[in-house]
Amino acid sequence: MSLPATMERHQVAGYLGAIAAGVLVGWAAPGVGSGLEHAINPVLGALLYVTFLQVPARDLVRSWRDGRFLAAALVVNFLVVPLVVAAMFGFLPADQAVRLGVLLVLLTPCVDYVIVFSGLAGGSSRRLLAATPLLLIAQMLLLPPFLLLFLGSGLGETVDAGPFLRAFLFLIVIPLALAWLTQAWAARGRTGAAVAAGAGTAMVPLLAATLFVVVASQVPKLTGQVTTVLRVVPFYVIFLAVLAVAGWGVARLFRLDTGAARAVVFTGATRNSLVVLPLALALSDRLSLAAAVVVTQTLVEVLGMVAYVRLVPRLVR
Repeated sequence: MSLPATMERHQVAGYLGAIAAGVLVGWAAPGVGSGLEHAINPVLGALLYVTFLQVPARDLVRSWRDGRFLAAALVVNFLVVPLVVAAMFGFLPADQAVRLGVLLVLLTPCVDYVIVFSGLAGGSSRRLLAATPLLLIAQMLLLPPFLLLFLGSGLGETVDAGPFLRAFLFLIVIPLALAWLTQAWAARGRTGAAVAAGAGTAMVPLLAATLFVVVASQVPKLTGQVTTVLRVVPFYVIFLAVLAVAGWGVARLFRLDTGAARAVVFTGATRNSLVVLPLALALSDRLSLAAAVVVTQTLVEVLGMVAYVRLVPRLVR
């Protein structure tokens, strides 16, 4: 079996191992862990570039014509999820950093490893890939008004718009443009095709590296704050449980086939912790705990996705 095939087969174990290694490094060598924070944006940008590379631009346009799937994905992410978050919001810890971290991560749909886990459960990874740019653009446009709705008029004094714009440029526009340029190069000759194929095999190690860097860089910040952060774990677990059923309900409402329905369940449940982390890191020092709250959601969610891979095929037959 080739190395790429072996990585694909054992990718979930690799992701769990990367998270465990990140926790160990962050705890045993906090100086090293904190230093890795500067690597988050580069490794995340590379991951999204490889993600976008998986869908040719011509297929992207064709897939966007799949109106029912896209409508279901938008409804579950930007109507159902905010309603679920609103129902939980009043019960969250009163700490502003904790509430902001929860809002940042739960109001933004995942665009990276959701494709992996959905595929393992028989979901339509191709449709999710095609919907990725649309979901990214929609969440960047809708996140500020959602935050304003939940946090009120004082939001402008708390959150700077600059990090949102930088994240949109460096994590969405540039990776997407580079992916399309690579595709055009691949269509013209063997060299470009070889580069595109090689980049495609980097998906699994890049995701593992991203998880390691993110976790290792944030664990040192939990010193003295573990109890506060752990208080949000039940909310993340409840969110996963509720969205499994809600996503299934939306999929039935739109009469989607099995693969599309499972993909909708996954896109509703998985959140964009990796992409919104740079936004949380750019907050003021008094809100620094928000980043740890975001990373905690990652840890809960990855374990939840392992369960989803087994349970969603039983829920959506």
